[in-house]
Amino acid sequence: MYPERKAIPARQAAINPYVAQFTFTFIQILTWSVIARALISWLPIDQTSTVYQVLFRITEPIIEPIRRVLPSSGMIDLSPLAALLLLIVMGQMVLRLSAVG
Repeated sequence: MYPERKAIPARQAAINPYVAQFTFTFIQILTWSVIARALISWLPIDQTSTVYQVLFRITEPIIEPIRRVLPSSGMIDLSPLAALLLLIVMGQMVLRLSAVG
């Protein structure tokens, strides 16, 4: 009388949960590195120090392209803030893609 209905399979995660966790952790490390670089830029620290150089090399590939696109706002560099927002959005996207519905 009624046509046979097939069970609808549960939605699977778009990416492997282990890959998602690794990617999310990497994004979190980048986020905290950008925060540390922004805070250190306010302090009178020697720019040749090892800590500054490591933070600069980690975060510059993220901040420099944003700095080229973002208009100049005088003495305040807003590119770290834009990088933080971008990293937060990327982290949330990774979490949503890895969620099993």
